[in-house]
Amino acid sequence: MRIAVTRPEEDAGALRAKLEAMGHEVVMAPLLSIAPRDGIAIPKRDWQAIAVTSANGIRALPGGHGLTSIRTLTVGPQSLKAATAAGFAAEAHGGDVDGLAAFVRGALDPGHGPILYLSGAETAGDLEGQLAAAGFDCHRAVLYDAVPARGLGLAEQALQRGEIDAVLLYSPRTARIWLQLVREAGLATQAAHVRNFCLSQNVASVLPEDWAKNTPETPDEQAMLALLAQTRGSRKVHP
Repeated sequence: MRIAVTRPEEDAGALRAKLEAMGHEVVMAPLLSIAPRDGIAIPKRDWQAIAVTSANGIRALPGGHGLTSIRTLTVGPQSLKAATAAGFAAEAHGGDVDGLAAFVRGALDPGHGPILYLSGAETAGDLEGQLAAAGFDCHRAVLYDAVPARGLGLAEQALQRGEIDAVLLYSPRTARIWLQLVREAGLATQAAHVRNFCLSQNVASVLPEDWAKNTPETPDEQAMLALLAQTRGSRKVHP
């Protein structure tokens, strides 16, 4: 299949390699760009743990942060890889924000110290709110902005020619941006024939009801790629 990859360029390289190894063609269509914030200072406290829901939360940390010795809980393989590469003692739990919050509630004690949550300005879920409701002192450090794309890039012409078979959507926000941009480009009819592989039901719910949507059993990239592999028998052939 010819697949539109909507992840930010910072996150898309490894995914592109995996898709090409599976025999797919990739059209890069980043819907967000990552802009680290300047002048961020992390409070010096006795943090019990660090929570990370995006690899960009690690990448956007200011230099000299001194946090690598603190237990770090990531949401999945990609954020885990970024954390361990940066020298953190990291582990992955939950698969999404709700799963990570459930792990923290079950494994940590609110009385043992505050939680530092590294995040962007826009998040797919309310980790801070869930932990606060469970009695944790959770400090959210907003380190970056994810700026929406103004157009579809290479995917626009490919959609016009009917050359996109599938699109991968990882968050409700990127699904909203995809929907908005295809409508602005006058390509909603073409996009309606594309298979939408959505990381979760929350992502899929953003799209029109009559669009083809596939969601994996668990909200992680490995499960999404496994689901994608099951559809290879219907691959289209392009000139």
